[in-house]
Amino acid sequence: MKKLTSIIVAIMLIITPMNMAYANDKENSTSMNISSKSAILMDVGSGQILYEKNANDKLPPASVTKVMTMLLCVEQLDSGKIKLDDKVQISDTASSMGGSQIFLEAGETQDVNTLLKGIAVASANDACVAMAEHVAGSVEGFVDNMNAKAKELGMKDTHFVNTNGLPVENHYTSAHDIALMSKELLKHESISKYLTTWMDKVVVGKKQATVGLANTNKMVKHYQGTTGVKTGFTQQAKYCLSASAKRGDTHLVAVTLGAETSPERFKDASSLLNFGFANYESVKLCAKDDNIATLTLDKAENNKVNLVAKENLTVLIKKGENKDFTKKIEVNKNPIIPIKKGTSLGVVKIYQGKNMVGQVDLVNTKDINKASYLQMLQRVIDSML
Repeated sequence: MKKLTSIIVAIMLIITPMNMAYANDKENSTSMNISSKSAILMDVGSGQILYEKNANDKLPPASVTKVMTMLLCVEQLDSGKIKLDDKVQISDTASSMGGSQIFLEAGETQDVNTLLKGIAVASANDACVAMAEHVAGSVEGFVDNMNAKAKELGMKDTHFVNTNGLPVENHYTSAHDIALMSKELLKHESISKYLTTWMDKVVVGKKQATVGLANTNKMVKHYQGTTGVKTGFTQQAKYCLSASAKRGDTHLVAVTLGAETSPERFKDASSLLNFGFANYESVKLCAKDDNIATLTLDKAENNKVNLVAKENLTVLIKKGENKDFTKKIEVNKNPIIPIKKGTSLGVVKIYQGKNMVGQVDLVNTKDINKASYLQMLQRVIDSML
């Protein structure tokens, strides 16, 4: 086990105890008329649940499935394993998908950018299959990756069978699990431009036909601060939605499943988001890439190592209430060198009294290599002078 050294710092944020506030607000939230079969409101920054209705019920998600499809694709993009200008040959399987599509033809080639746009804006089933084959080599392999990612994210009420949510037995998830994967997707800034595009077009087919795209998520145009995420509909699933919005530092996601009509799902999601923004705000304690600590490693080539926050760290508070928080920094003093860039070498934890309310990993910004013999000798000499 790695040995961690701790530093405790008081943060004078004027913030009061929140447990009672959350309890009171959940009571107040019951006055909302949420008609969808299942629903949840979650803070994207902290994962705090602000409202839930049958949130763990296993239900068919229809095209909201594509949140996970996009997540796996964007992870590959951000890691450099695939690129937006990669050429993808469209298979017979991809071109044969029914439902919502951008009318890809077998044998044509499209770039990743066009396919992602098709998925995010037009909910294209054919583009989902094409990307699955490009990323994993087969749809089956990609679906295995979807289920593995679901397990990694703690999605306990989920099992995927396909990439797009077309009706099939044993394909289900829950409002809670959709919020978790939506939260994870929203960490990737590279997907934002696709999720918030209202209208666009793509050129597809061997005859290079232009196909117009209109976002199926009407909140992109009609709700202030919308950042995503995805709609869905089948006769079995009814009308489904994962809707996210950001105002200031407060970023929320509302999921509704099993609404009887399309307007109903948008009304429910809007009501949930309105409730969240009216009653809560996020306090950013540190931003991604903020320099938090300096680690001294005598055996490293550069013996002073800056540690930065891996991602934003926010705490959700009830508007108008205040309390002091404590920040605890733990760093690994004796890591094994060499160390790759982006390795977790510590953590920042935020406490409210004795309760931890948030944490973020600390990572190095450069590769760490071993010091040479001459460097080590010079350091010994310097310490003796």
